[in-house]
Amino acid sequence: MKIAVYGQKLVKNHIPYLDKFITYVLSHSIDLHIEQSFFNRLLLFDKFKYINFPVFSHHKDLTKDFNLMFTFGGDGTILSAISLIRDSGIPIVGINTGKLGFLATFNKDVFIKNIDKIFNKKLFLMQRSLLYLKTSITKIQNFFNFALNEIVILRKETVSMITIDVFIDNEFLTSYWADGLIISTPTGSTGYSLSCGGPIISPDNKNFVLTPVSPHNLFSRPLVISDQQEIRLKINSRVESYSLSMDTRLTFLKKENELYIKKAPFYISIFQEKKNTYYQTLREKLLWGMDQRN
Repeated sequence: MKIAVYGQKLVKNHIPYLDKFITYVLSHSIDLHIEQSFFNRLLLFDKFKYINFPVFSHHKDLTKDFNLMFTFGGDGTILSAISLIRDSGIPIVGINTGKLGFLATFNKDVFIKNIDKIFNKKLFLMQRSLLYLKTSITKIQNFFNFALNEIVILRKETVSMITIDVFIDNEFLTSYWADGLIISTPTGSTGYSLSCGGPIISPDNKNFVLTPVSPHNLFSRPLVISDQQEIRLKINSRVESYSLSMDTRLTFLKKENELYIKKAPFYISIFQEKKNTYYQTLREKLLWGMDQRN
């Protein structure tokens, strides 16, 4: 078996779990490859000073013969890992050492307890849809133009709102006069979109959500559309550029650039401990039912 490991942060209390993981890998003759920056962080700890594993640093290094990628961190770590995995089909096992864990559903103790099941792939595999972005004028250099959570357009270098003309399958929908607009997948519905009043959508739904950010018109509300539809955006601003983010990546575009957004032609696969963990995760992370009157 050939696996990849990716992480962004590493603190002292993560070391015992990583030590057990690496010990398991070595004892089962598993071919382990570690992302270069994370490998460098491991070497800072005495426990791992003398480990010697192959490293990778580019998405081209992750060939389709990899069986799994383990991410150590939170949901943001998984979002960053997507730009390495891309359309390779490598499933993700997210070990949650962060705060939320909507995607990284294995906490450290559950991970160690289920390590045999994980390596034998006896867990539930959830496929998550992505957004694909194309621009009308500027080709964004070295920018992975897919998003698992959301694509966000925001005003830049001005306190004035921007106007975003929205077309669905080339039919004009409306003009949002707002600080910005979020286009999210069901996976991303519990992220930025939620904090701006968007609905929560379970990941097995085939939808996208358009959520305005601080709209001036009170009747501007989030809109759920089919993920089979294409979205076109025209941005008008008092300054020359606007901000564009895709998950954890940020860039800036001239306002002449129109955006075309549709469903990506591939999925990201994420392992879960159980088939039906999404609603349990919502209850735990959003503290539903925690009112003492319940």
